[in-house]
Amino acid sequence: MSKLPNESLDAAVNDVLAFARGEIINKNGRVMKGKKRKFTETVELQVVLQHYDPQRDKRFSGTLKLPNIPRPNMKVCLLGNTAHCEQASKIGLDALSLEDLKKLNRNKKLIKKLLLQKYTAFLASGSLIKYIPRLLNPGPRVGKFPTVIASNEDLQEKVDSLKATIKFQLKKLLCLGIAVGNCDQAQEEITLNVQVAVKFLASLLKKNWQNIKVVYIKSTMGPSFQIYTSR
Repeated sequence: MSKLPNESLDAAVNDVLAFARGEIINKNGRVMKGKKRKFTETVELQVVLQHYDPQRDKRFSGTLKLPNIPRPNMKVCLLGNTAHCEQASKIGLDALSLEDLKKLNRNKKLIKKLLLQKYTAFLASGSLIKYIPRLLNPGPRVGKFPTVIASNEDLQEKVDSLKATIKFQLKKLLCLGIAVGNCDQAQEEITLNVQVAVKFLASLLKKNWQNIKVVYIKSTMGPSFQIYTSR
């Protein structure tokens, strides 16, 4: 069950999008003029937790596929066999074959420049995954290790699934920030993503909604808007 007030959420999302379009909005009695950027702004969910001790309580981690892709421009690279590389070429997806990986010769600087700094996520053919640690040593860092794609899976669907998947992970701070949309999406799409994401986060917490203190949403360059508070 979601405890997000529908009216507050709808109003907040509308203000986020209006500000990103360069329109004038009224935030808590303050008139603010937005600015249209030359790039598509991300819509981020910001959550502050309470009654949680990162040192004593178990640090949770969970992934969720959102109903609408929040980061359509996310850079993905395929480390693939011949068949998958051919499919990647047809859909305009960057790809490296086994021979391409061998040419990197485990060079840390090349791996960092050509892979880790360039791409957000990776896919790898099941037949190649066992070679990844050896060929890319030290390999993609934690959080960037390739997602396996089987021979019978559709590559475009796998890429879309990867772009739609978000991860909640508690580290040392009781604050979480996660992309749940972008300013080119419809208000309804962002609203649904936010509702699904917060509901999922609550399910990961030991006391569910009691552990959520406050929730905000904001665009990359815009102000934050509160959509939930426990008080």
